[in-house]
Amino acid sequence: MKITFDWLKDHLKTNLNEKNLLEQLTNIGLEVDSVESLSADNQLFKVAKIIKTEKHPNADRLKVCDVSIAEEKPKKVVCGAANAREGLITLYAPPGAIIPKTKTKLGITKIRGVTSYGMLCSKSELNLSDESDGITELPKKYEKKIGKSYFPKSKFNLIDLSITPNRPDCLGIKGIARDLAASGFGKLIESKEKQIKLKKKQTLKVKINKEKGQGCGAFGSCLIKNLRNIESPQWLKDKLISVGQKPISAIVDITNYVMLDLNRPLHAYDADKIEKKHHCKKL
Repeated sequence: MKITFDWLKDHLKTNLNEKNLLEQLTNIGLEVDSVESLSADNQLFKVAKIIKTEKHPNADRLKVCDVSIAEEKPKKVVCGAANAREGLITLYAPPGAIIPKTKTKLGITKIRGVTSYGMLCSKSELNLSDESDGITELPKKYEKKIGKSYFPKSKFNLIDLSITPNRPDCLGIKGIARDLAASGFGKLIESKEKQIKLKKKQTLKVKINKEKGQGCGAFGSCLIKNLRNIESPQWLKDKLISVGQKPISAIVDITNYVMLDLNRPLHAYDADKIEKKHHCKKL
């Protein structure tokens, strides 16, 4: 179970620091497997703008890009992405950066006789998405952030906990906060629950076949219509990224957020793709 002290404080009011937290987690039986820095490597990835592109002299599918990161002299980067073009705001990784997906450490390299200083990254290479079709395309609003780190700087570390089978209540951030509060490590922040009443009956019926040794004891469903699946707001993407999750889309990100925060596993299905009278044999 991966957590951050920052996220934990959404549910826990405390004046104690992260060092105290690590000690208390061990005291209440939640073993700390590892503690990693969130910011050290991520701060190298900069918002950048391609100010010029030229065809590579020795390769038909490569381009030589002049990339601005708000320094006096632009960086020369060899790029093979089809969407690399003048004016594109994207993400730049300098020599020395480690690509999250492949764990490759970048250097200054010659590609077909042209020196390339780092690389332009896709969201897939940064573990931000499964999309790998071209380099990242950032909205126009990011032009004000050229030269700055794309990832938010965090003073908190990523804490990996080993949760034993008898502690399923601690498979969510709120459950861990509750346990810490009960031990005297701060005060639990009580959230107001709002019950949403359905005005119409659900028209989509779901049936789960009962089987011997079935792992799922309960299955609830709710049909929601007239949704537009868009990109998640930045705060939600930042939360997921902080614990090693990939932001995908608003609907998927919300289900992952609820699962991690409240220990309530959710899954969103496209109602149009559910077969009528389809029986789910395994869960």
